[in-house]
Amino acid sequence: MEWTAGAAKHQIAAMGAEVFEVGLFKPRIDLNSREPEMLPRTWNIEKLLNSLSWLQFQNLNGRNIYIRPKGEHNLSLIDDLTSAAVSEMGKSGFEPAVVTETSPGNFQAWLKHAEILPKDLGTAAARALAARFQGDRGAADWRHFGRLAGFTNQKISRRQINGLYPFVRLITATGQVYGEARQFIESVRTDLERERQARTRRAYFHQRFERTSLKGIESFRSNPAYGGDWTRIDLAFAIYALSRGVPESEVGAVIGSRDLSHKGDEKRQAQYVERTLRKAHAVVAERSNNNRER
Repeated sequence: MEWTAGAAKHQIAAMGAEVFEVGLFKPRIDLNSREPEMLPRTWNIEKLLNSLSWLQFQNLNGRNIYIRPKGEHNLSLIDDLTSAAVSEMGKSGFEPAVVTETSPGNFQAWLKHAEILPKDLGTAAARALAARFQGDRGAADWRHFGRLAGFTNQKISRRQINGLYPFVRLITATGQVYGEARQFIESVRTDLERERQARTRRAYFHQRFERTSLKGIESFRSNPAYGGDWTRIDLAFAIYALSRGVPESEVGAVIGSRDLSHKGDEKRQAQYVERTLRKAHAVVAERSNNNRER
């Protein structure tokens, strides 16, 4: 109990929240059992520390012990990390506030931001971090549970050869804000705002095309004839819209409403839209000439 309490206390202190949500999860093997799969608790630090012996009893009874800050907070959990990924985080300015080894060779890291993040920004940050360090993107959101150090990982697939479950080990618990925190969150905030604007543009143009009975770009995106080739889809839509008198500025805005970051920076993205419009104009002009000749 002394070792368990010491590991848990260090992790709780490093996370730095005032109130925590604790989840005690036990998969329901017996379908007739009335025992709930998840026992949720919301405790301040004092109550949480005073409940460690009860948590240990529940852990011995087959429950996994999870923890997360209550409400919006300044932490992001990155799950399912390798030791190489954890090392890379430290070298690149993303030093975790907490690292736990949840089973041999498998790690979770909590990164502490310089500010409390609203839910949408917290989820976007967690997803960006998971993508950057090859973590579990399915576990990346603003309020995901992480394991509490000092207790055993009761997941069946983690049972060891000797029949025992591995302890969740506390590797580091500095509680520090990572070095790239401000720059990283600013970039995530910018990307999030850009996506919001893109969604607004998509909604506007979708409604506009509905009012004029013209097909919107979504009709082309869902058309199996294009095989999911976004470049062909953008060109086909541009040809369709320009040939029906839709202003070039609006056609370009619709094409640019999707994520074009894979094309490069904003200048390269704008160049892609311009090239698509030029090709579309050329096709429309050629078709017009052919029709006149007939």
